[in-house]
Amino acid sequence: MKEKIHPVYKPTVIRCACGNELPTGSTKDEIRVEICSQCHPFYTGKQKLVDSAGRIEKFLRKYEKFQKQEKQ
Repeated sequence: MKEKIHPVYKPTVIRCACGNELPTGSTKDEIRVEICSQCHPFYTGKQKLVDSAGRIEKFLRKYEKFQKQEKQ
């Protein structure tokens, strides 16, 4: 490795918006993230469905007639 061209690698902490802290190493002093494995719905199993403007109901009404035809 060449001398005096590499950044200093040091211990640091990754801080999530939920308050979780993960110790790691980096060239940065502090790393902030919005979501981590402690608060992400995929890992927690608590999925939040956001229905904007009734899109789910609109979809169900649109394909309701196709479901009725299949049953007959």
